[in-house]
Amino acid sequence: MVKVDLNCDLGESFGNYKIGNDANILPVITSANVACGFHAGDENVMHQTVKLAKENSISIGAHPGLPDLQGFGRRNMDINPDEIYNLVVYQVGALKAFCDIYGVPLNHVKPHGALYNMGARDSEIATAIAKAIYDIDPNLILVGLSNSKLIDAAKEVGLNAASEVFADRRYEEDGQLVSRKKSNAVIENTEDAINQVVKMVTEGKVTSVSGKEIDIDADTICVHGDGAHAFEFVSQIRTKLKEANVEVIRLGG
Repeated sequence: MVKVDLNCDLGESFGNYKIGNDANILPVITSANVACGFHAGDENVMHQTVKLAKENSISIGAHPGLPDLQGFGRRNMDINPDEIYNLVVYQVGALKAFCDIYGVPLNHVKPHGALYNMGARDSEIATAIAKAIYDIDPNLILVGLSNSKLIDAAKEVGLNAASEVFADRRYEEDGQLVSRKKSNAVIENTEDAINQVVKMVTEGKVTSVSGKEIDIDADTICVHGDGAHAFEFVSQIRTKLKEANVEVIRLGG
């Protein structure tokens, strides 16, 4: 039987600003990527999110980003590999401390936003991210864009890698995500998004924006929990995967 994880980026509120609906989406996912304070989140939100994830028996991962609260970590920065190594260690270490307090393992690391996209394209950046994770704990799983430099770097340094696909994002011919700056970056139609997910998981294929079908590995599916109908959307994905004889399991399970 084909198996796949459902992950969601959580803990993205900050101070008095509330983003997303973590408590609502947690029951229907299997892995949580928790923001670590640089692009979103803070110490209070991190604490509460780890607590919620434990209560729901959800696998916990760190979601480090670039130091860009205003831009939500989605703006590229001119930052060297040594700085990237340090900012990943800093953020993952902070979340790991909260996991230790609650007696739950930190399972994986998934870079956020611009850091994720930069690592997907640039080998030096990808290697810096992978080395930072390995030096913290070689048993951690690096979650990266399927067929990207992040997956290559994880394997090179000796980490387990999980190839990630996106339920509601469109793909370029080279396997990269269509930039959010473009109008067609996000799939708005629920049925189209679900059909894309099922095809990626069961056939290992996705149709790019040019119409070309490309190969893709799908170990984990990213779903977004901040939409008005996120719970219903993810529930529908789970139903369709079950109908396709796909088992939804925790990452690394």
